[in-house]
Amino acid sequence: MIVGDEITIFDLVKVARDFEEVRLSERAKERIRKSRERVERFLKSDKPMYGINTGFGALANVKIGKEDIGQLQVNLVRSHSAGVGPTFREDEVRAMMLLRAFSLAKGFSGVREEVVNGLLNMLNHRITPVVPSQGSVGASGDLAPLAHIALAMMGEGNVFYKGEEVKALDALKAEGLEPLSYEAKEGLALTNGAQAITAVLALTLYDSKVLFESSLISAAMAIDALKGSTTPFDARIHELRPHKGQSYVAKKLNEYLKGSEIRASHLNCSKVQDAYSLRAAPQVLGAVKDTMDYVESVTLTEMNSVTDNPLIFDDGALSGGNFHGEPVAMVSDFLGIALSELANITERRIDRLVNPLVSGLPPFLATGKSGLNSGMMIWQYTAASLVSENKVLAHPASVDSIPTSAYQEDHVSMGTIAARKARMIFENTAKVVAIEAMMAAQAVKFHKPLKTSEFLQKYVTILGDEERKGDAYLGEEFERVLEFVKNGMKEKRGPNEH
Repeated sequence: MIVGDEITIFDLVKVARDFEEVRLSERAKERIRKSRERVERFLKSDKPMYGINTGFGALANVKIGKEDIGQLQVNLVRSHSAGVGPTFREDEVRAMMLLRAFSLAKGFSGVREEVVNGLLNMLNHRITPVVPSQGSVGASGDLAPLAHIALAMMGEGNVFYKGEEVKALDALKAEGLEPLSYEAKEGLALTNGAQAITAVLALTLYDSKVLFESSLISAAMAIDALKGSTTPFDARIHELRPHKGQSYVAKKLNEYLKGSEIRASHLNCSKVQDAYSLRAAPQVLGAVKDTMDYVESVTLTEMNSVTDNPLIFDDGALSGGNFHGEPVAMVSDFLGIALSELANITERRIDRLVNPLVSGLPPFLATGKSGLNSGMMIWQYTAASLVSENKVLAHPASVDSIPTSAYQEDHVSMGTIAARKARMIFENTAKVVAIEAMMAAQAVKFHKPLKTSEFLQKYVTILGDEERKGDAYLGEEFERVLEFVKNGMKEKRGPNEH
């Protein structure tokens, strides 16, 4: 990949997970060079410039002597590497590094080309800084997480290298790389921005969109197994309330159920309307899709932005607030809420599949004697637990703010918490969808000799077409189905297939 003007979420995934190599474009090199020349020019004056010849945060009024400007940047990185708790995943840290490189390559941060290449070299040599996940308030940027990355570039702290956690300096030496010594503005430039929030959000969004498509297949299987009607998916209904996501979901459900023998068997039944979890699936899941599309638009804007402070222009260094994580904090919360709703409505169909009061299927989808066999009863409990946990996690982090740095930074976004929570909600929701897929495939079999649609029947087969003889341990089967739904109901992806 060429680090230059624009980046997409797919580009990010290719580097973060598939280890695609990266390098600077010639255009980006020129922008970086000119920006650095401006900083060097500004340093010749005695005019205070935040973070270049002053302290940071509430210490912005402290002037730093020219002889200490380099040490100031080193001290910043060391002192700000104050993260705690579980570490971010390697793909998340790699995504942070790439996004920071893109921001610096825009040419408004005043760093040397060596600094941007330091990030790219670590990516290309698969050296991933160990970055604790707790400690960022999401303004002034993701200070602690990004400082841990900058620390590793100096040869300090720890990194993941060849499957092990090792000293950063040892990994750099093993790959023939020199640790960086920062000069004016560079430590600040590496730590000022919302790249931790955005990296976690972008990867979670990518996975969520894949999961969403799986959830539509799973929902269609459940609807058919429950002898749901396709009338609510008639395009004429959705033309009168033209939300894009709603129409999309209705169209997909209609396509997936087309030609079902199960559906044909009850076309003229006496039931007037289905429960909301079946009938209103386009309205609920459509809103989830629309939310994801909105989150994507904000995420892409953020990924392609410059979030440094101060920003280096030809006539001076301008201080502002582009580092503030509020835009991505809010949509991280929004994504978490949308995923929670996806899990909520899915769990209601799960309950109907095992509930003999409404399913029209064997109690709890048990094979063999009911009572002697509990079937899939407790899987609904598991789904209920996951959904309840999501409801706690879905409380917005972005509504909170605690002042930092002696009231200088008196409003913060808490966006990193929001992004981390969205990831947790995603993982829970994927499990709920997997439970529905596992159940729905089993439920469809009870309609034999009738079959579901040709499209859905292949998933019934993939999800396990063996006839069960009584209760069985399904933990391993669940893990297989979970991987399957996370991959978009496809066999496991190859390194370049998304």
